[in-house]
Amino acid sequence: MKLSRNLPLVAAESALLFIDVQNFAAHRDGAEFDGLSEEDFVEEYGWFFDELNTRVFANMQAIQTACRAARIEVMYTTIESLTLDGRDRSLDYKITGFNVAKGSWDGKVVDQIAPQGDEIVLPKSSSSVFVSTHIDYVLRNLGVKQLVISGLITDQCVESAIRDACDLGYLVTQVTDACLTYTPERQANSITTVKGYCRQVTTAELLAELESL
Repeated sequence: MKLSRNLPLVAAESALLFIDVQNFAAHRDGAEFDGLSEEDFVEEYGWFFDELNTRVFANMQAIQTACRAARIEVMYTTIESLTLDGRDRSLDYKITGFNVAKGSWDGKVVDQIAPQGDEIVLPKSSSSVFVSTHIDYVLRNLGVKQLVISGLITDQCVESAIRDACDLGYLVTQVTDACLTYTPERQANSITTVKGYCRQVTTAELLAELESL
């Protein structure tokens, strides 16, 4: 039998994972943008927030709703330390110089795709959710074999999750227009670069697939 990444989802064996769609980096008041004048903010992040607010949040909401309707597990990871001072952060995050303190507003999923009920939220303190959380253990306990990924930032934490999930034996589906990074050039490059690791679909394609389940 020929193996393939291009397999449709089996609802009972699938989960949707949102990566870092949180106040820290997806809300104008997030700490990632502290100290920026409005002019500098627009120059550096204007395109990113235009895309988020006009297209990407809507796509995330659509796949979230469809997965819930299909009884597919919906999960979230956010950058958030296990401590207030961030002493547990990865060395890379310490060098980068930010700390999303335990229990802070910055560490919460944005209101647009807020978790419901007992949906699982895993705080992480490294780029890959598979490095600094027990998500692999949780997914296996849930019987998940296929992972649908959406989130921020495409060429950073999203790519890290995709690559690690693949190495750990999951079939990964990336929803390309429900992921975003800071420039169109970076977005296009990331989608092309990570293509060899996962099945890539658009929001419309995933919705049609979920509708047929």
